[in-house]
Amino acid sequence: MAEPLIRVRDLVKQFGPFTALNGVNLEAYAGEVHALLGDNGAGKSTLIRILSGVHQPTSGQIFVEGKVVGFRSPRDASLAGIGTVYQDLALNPLMSVTRNFFMGREIYQGPRPFGFLRMNEMDHVTHDEMIKIGIDISDPQQAVGTMSGGQRQTLAIARAIYFGAKVLVLDEPTSALGQKQQLQVLKTISRVRARGDIAVIFITHNELHAQLVADRYTFLSLGEVIGEGTKTDLKGPQIRRLMAGGAEISDLEKELIEAM
Repeated sequence: MAEPLIRVRDLVKQFGPFTALNGVNLEAYAGEVHALLGDNGAGKSTLIRILSGVHQPTSGQIFVEGKVVGFRSPRDASLAGIGTVYQDLALNPLMSVTRNFFMGREIYQGPRPFGFLRMNEMDHVTHDEMIKIGIDISDPQQAVGTMSGGQRQTLAIARAIYFGAKVLVLDEPTSALGQKQQLQVLKTISRVRARGDIAVIFITHNELHAQLVADRYTFLSLGEVIGEGTKTDLKGPQIRRLMAGGAEISDLEKELIEAM
């Protein structure tokens, strides 16, 4: 098997006496979607904040393309090719699609900040990059606030890829969307995978969405990996059990009955 684009080894993160991650291992490969699943409090958010440079691990190592890396800031992670798309998307609804796409990285004619924005060029790039992953924005100057939730997710994903993401970390991208928009985002994820050069880490608590697009799974519970495997290895009942923190469904039903 090819070298993973990103590998996490024995990652530990402590906040004072609390251990948020305890020896987590994970590998993500180009051309694959790796679903990171677990209930609230499992450690998913802490892990992605470490991968995106927001937090530094207490111990353990991160490898990108086989080389050990250390991120002191989100900028460090971005420069190493880690693109993270959070639930809040960091988009300004009053600004245009193009201005959001290039936010902080605008193309100028002449020296900044006294030059002129090359809006036509930026409009073309924005339009073309979004088409590549399935969204045709007829007017890149439209306000982001007029876009659907699925289109906004696609914009944030396209932006991350254009600016160099080799590993795309998606934080619950379908959680706040309606069913139709969720499907749109899953199609976008599938198109990114089809490029073959990007590893997608898909954080979700939606078992069905994971089964639809994921090639590989890692399950977290209370900061530890309780299961992992490929789409071939794991079937529906196993996925449901691991999503429940390793508990059998029959045990959960019994616990529910006893509580009544």
